[in-house]
Amino acid sequence: MRIGIDLGGTKIEGVVLDADSQILARRRVPTPPDDYQAALSTIVELVTALEQDVGCTGLTVGAGTPGARSKVNGRMKNCNSTCLNGQPLLEDLTARLGPRVRIANDADCLTLSEASDGAAAGARCVFGAILGTGVGGGIVVDGRLLSGPNAIAGEWGHNPMPWPRPEWDEVPGPLGWDGRHGTIEVYCCGPGLALDHQRVTGELLKGEDIVARASAGDDACEASLQRWEDRLARAFSTVINLLDPDVIVVGGGLSRVQRIYRNVPQRWAPWVFSDRIETRLVPAMHGDSSGVRGAAWLWPEAI
Repeated sequence: MRIGIDLGGTKIEGVVLDADSQILARRRVPTPPDDYQAALSTIVELVTALEQDVGCTGLTVGAGTPGARSKVNGRMKNCNSTCLNGQPLLEDLTARLGPRVRIANDADCLTLSEASDGAAAGARCVFGAILGTGVGGGIVVDGRLLSGPNAIAGEWGHNPMPWPRPEWDEVPGPLGWDGRHGTIEVYCCGPGLALDHQRVTGELLKGEDIVARASAGDDACEASLQRWEDRLARAFSTVINLLDPDVIVVGGGLSRVQRIYRNVPQRWAPWVFSDRIETRLVPAMHGDSSGVRGAAWLWPEAI
């Protein structure tokens, strides 16, 4: 058995997996807002509760986090949950739980889960994308998670939106939390979809409401979704041009928009540098559980 923790901006989820990837216990608790010490305590309490649920202590703990652990000083960086930035998260968790903790980026965990026994099982090269409050990415090749010397492998969301369309006011583009204008993240995340709709129509709607109203025949919402799909296609085309993955698997709240798996591959052809495109675009098989399952499998071996 092993424990996986998904440290999100609004919730912290924990599961216990057995050797066959079956979930034996699951708990979700709210994330303390903007309070690093409270988040640490919540994770420790969650681990204790999960161990009580299965009647076993000392289980390995893998945690998926926003951002990454710096290879310079071991502290967290690039987290959109900004209270984590600059904090020694792994060291603090190890001090409280012992040397049985590993951490990785949440998109890396999703990709590892889906490449292991999910929608991309058996594929040699897998790119995992999270489309939610932010935009994340991870890479698995031959079953191994890539981190890179800078611990930023897969961070496609912080590149500029490729081939910007001036007619859609994509230059310089909105300002993101990372201090950059016009990135893939500010356009392709859920809040980005909502803000783009508001910019064009003056109406502020949540992303899921835009999707629902487009399905009901709302022309303005349909136009907003088509702009979003066009941006996704351009963004994914750069991944294909650089990495040439067998599969792009999508998680996060916007992965539930089923039309993208049909429409986006139809749109990315002009931007991909090939006469034939074999890359598949698929939703995460394990849905919202992909990240927390992948976190658990950060420990493939027993200790």
